Amino acid sequence: MAQEHSPDFPEYDGKTVPIWDNIAGWWDDKIGDGNDFQDYLIEPATERLLELKPGEHVLDIACGAGRFARRMLALGVTVVAFDHAEKFIDRARQRTTDNTDKIEYRVIEATDKAALLSLGEKRFDAAVCTMALMDMSSITPLISTLPRLLKPGGRFVFSVTHPVFNSGTVRQVAEQYNQEGEIITRSGITVTEYTEPFAYKGMGIRGQPELQHYFHRPVGLLFNTFFEHGFALDGMEEPTFPEDFQGKSDHPLSFARMLSLPPVLVARMRLVK
Repeated sequence: MAQEHSPDFPEYDGKTVPIWDNIAGWWDDKIGDGNDFQDYLIEPATERLLELKPGEHVLDIACGAGRFARRMLALGVTVVAFDHAEKFIDRARQRTTDNTDKIEYRVIEATDKAALLSLGEKRFDAAVCTMALMDMSSITPLISTLPRLLKPGGRFVFSVTHPVFNSGTVRQVAEQYNQEGEIITRSGITVTEYTEPFAYKGMGIRGQPELQHYFHRPVGLLFNTFFEHGFALDGMEEPTFPEDFQGKSDHPLSFARMLSLPPVLVARMRLVK
């Protein structure tokens, strides 16, 4: 299937690692024990789509400090987890105190096909990448190698900031109006650019010491890259915060106030050839 645009930004390959090594410790200190996005949106949806069974072998790609890897260990699977930032892997090893015989941590760049293949061909029942594909300059090396790492019919579950509602030039907006004597504040999103892939710098957590690279890819470009390499989409969630969560945030631009707009997309790709 021909694509008008490439999903890759090779000119940025290797440029993201120094930034993540610089902010990894700060990042882990801030959200290493979880935050609302992880607790309510990302991890429950990812776990549902993974459908892990005890005894399975799972590859955790761009694992950060290992939070989701440890969650999977508790479900009885064996995990190989890697990240390109050595400081994240150091934190992951420090934080992993249970089931240490069932996890292996590695420092690997996801654009390095040879390093990926060294993990073992046809070794894994499933693979997962939690909120990291949008941080990767080039995704084709990973996606094209996954069919050699997964067993026949293996699945890959990934989560990303939603390419439509939470990416690039998206702007959060709020308007206030009078409805039968009651002042109503309604929050939403303005989207001005979407179809063209582009790179930009932004922050994942307010106040982080250095901005990170993001790589916007529209949904069609993202999925078509998987389709070209033998995957089919067979599960997807666009989670939003629950109704009773709205009162927990008094900030009108918080996604907790936009209960019909998903800030995250979680998808399961199944290997079909």
